[in-house]
Amino acid sequence: MFSIGTLSKVTGCKVETIRYYEKIGLMPEPARSEGGQRRYQPRHRERLGFIRHSRELGFTLDDIRELLALREQHGHADAIARRHRQAVEQRIRALCALRDELDRMIEACAHGHQGECRVIEVLSDHNECAGEH
Repeated sequence: MFSIGTLSKVTGCKVETIRYYEKIGLMPEPARSEGGQRRYQPRHRERLGFIRHSRELGFTLDDIRELLALREQHGHADAIARRHRQAVEQRIRALCALRDELDRMIEACAHGHQGECRVIEVLSDHNECAGEH
C-alpha cells in the first residue's frame, strides 16, 4: 500500500485530481491508516491509469464512468468509442474551418503594411468571415 503522494508520482496525476476523482466516484475510496492517511493499493494505481489514459484520449468523465461500468461487467464499449470518434470528427471539421478562416484573414492582410490588414476588420465583424467556424 502507498500514500496519495506516491500514487500521484507514479501516475503523473495531481493529488487534487485524485481526490476529485474519489469525490465524484470514479476512484474507489482507499483504506485509511490509523492516522487517517489514505492508503492505496495497486488496483487504485491501475484504475487511475485507465482514467488518465481515457482523459488523454478525450473521453469525458461521464464516458469514463460508463467505460468503467462496462469494464467491470465485461461489456462492449464500442458504442461509446464510436460516439467519441464522431465528436472528434466534428472537432476536426471545426478546427479545419477555423484554420481556413485564419489562412484567409492572413492572406487578405497586406503582409505588414499598416492600414491594409484585414485581420482586425474580420475579427471585428463575424459577417466578414467566409463561413462558419
